[in-house]
Amino acid sequence: MMESGARPATNEGIQQYYHTKIDELQLAVGEKTQNVRRLEAQRNELNAKVRLLHEELQLLQEQGSHVGEVIKPMDKKKVLVKVHPEGKYVVDLDKAIEMKDVQPNCRVALKNDSYKLHKILPNKVDPLVSLMMVEKVPDSTYDMIGGLDKQIKEIKEVIELPVKHPELFESLGIAQPKGVLLYGPPGTGKTLLARAVAHHTECCFIRVSGSELVQKYIGEGSRMVRELFVMAREHAPSIIFMDEIDSIGSSRLGGGSGGDSEVQRTMLELLNQLDGFESTQNIKVVMATNRIDILDSALLRPGRIDRKIEFPPPSEDVSAQTVAVDETKSISNVSSRPGWTF
Repeated sequence: MMESGARPATNEGIQQYYHTKIDELQLAVGEKTQNVRRLEAQRNELNAKVRLLHEELQLLQEQGSHVGEVIKPMDKKKVLVKVHPEGKYVVDLDKAIEMKDVQPNCRVALKNDSYKLHKILPNKVDPLVSLMMVEKVPDSTYDMIGGLDKQIKEIKEVIELPVKHPELFESLGIAQPKGVLLYGPPGTGKTLLARAVAHHTECCFIRVSGSELVQKYIGEGSRMVRELFVMAREHAPSIIFMDEIDSIGSSRLGGGSGGDSEVQRTMLELLNQLDGFESTQNIKVVMATNRIDILDSALLRPGRIDRKIEFPPPSEDVSAQTVAVDETKSISNVSSRPGWTF
């Protein structure tokens, strides 16, 4: 007889005992093998994260790139680039950049040491700019405007004709107007007329108030102006309607500081943008103000916003025409309802 806990005495018992031990060891080996594989997978994952962190650290330790805007390609491997606020440079292209990908007004990165163009950046639009009122095609028409026949005729000549028939200006060899200034007391139809001309030209209507471009941080207002024109190019054909332009376009005074100097920076950037796009790019600028007397003369010089349309206070005849238009709209709306006839 075997004592309790002793090995079996018979051969059969011994074999069964060792088979059981072998199975237990194989099971333990399998578990350990799985643990090793799991740990190796975790180690590989951590090593990959470490490599990424090393690469990010190297990128952070490298000198930063200058951000510029392409003005125009010069030849096969050279481009004229504007870098804010330093100036304009003729730079070389990196071998990885194709000239066909370099388009005017696109954002690019330049190496800090050699100013070589090594990356094309996506167009960046500030969220505040993208939230500005943008309408694909406004629903306002000339028929909704009463008593402004003269103003409608003038804005057709300045905005609608160049957009619809640019070949006329090209055949005559004259430059298209870049924009127009609408001036007059509040409530005289300036905004409605701007929306109507956008409707009849099938242009995207981008509305911004001049007061929205007055920012408290240095450079923010001018950056928003740049990105506003970037967005206009992306939505071309487009009309930028800048209401209350006197907020940033008033006459500049010497010795400005603080908020006044920031407003002047925004104004200078607006002038640069007006000079920086061609009138043939299907972008038109319509400005509105009730204080034309305080506007800077640089804004209204030839080649910028040199066309002006006056909106005088309505006379009795104009008021009667406006009322007639409103009555026609009201009768039309009521007549379209079931059960109503006139």
